[in-house]
Amino acid sequence: MIGSVCIRRPTHHPDVRSDDILRNLQDIVRSEVRLARKEIQEEAGKAKSAGLTIAAGAVTAHFALLFLLFTIVHALSLAVPSWAAALIVASALAILAALLLRAGLRRFKQIQPVPERTVETLKENVEWAKQQAK
Repeated sequence: MIGSVCIRRPTHHPDVRSDDILRNLQDIVRSEVRLARKEIQEEAGKAKSAGLTIAAGAVTAHFALLFLLFTIVHALSLAVPSWAAALIVASALAILAALLLRAGLRRFKQIQPVPERTVETLKENVEWAKQQAK
């Protein structure tokens, strides 16, 4: 500004255009960071759920072995030899534990550690920026 006269650059000037591109790129990067943060939070929630399921399966298996073995083995030993009663109970509990652990592992396999949507939009934004810079 000179005195009270405002000097403006024409909007077609290369400096103005590069400033606009830079501002747009900054906005895009900020948006991509927000999107990546959201995607990572979603995947962390899935990991938490899967981890809790696996932990629940493991704890359930241990408590089941501890308490059910004592009671069921004792009850079955009235009808079959004690060793056979223990084998029957242990086999049933092993099947339950395997099912719970398998369910938790299946959930873990569904987790996407890379924010795929963000990667895709970043690629698109890079291409857009290249087109704008030409």
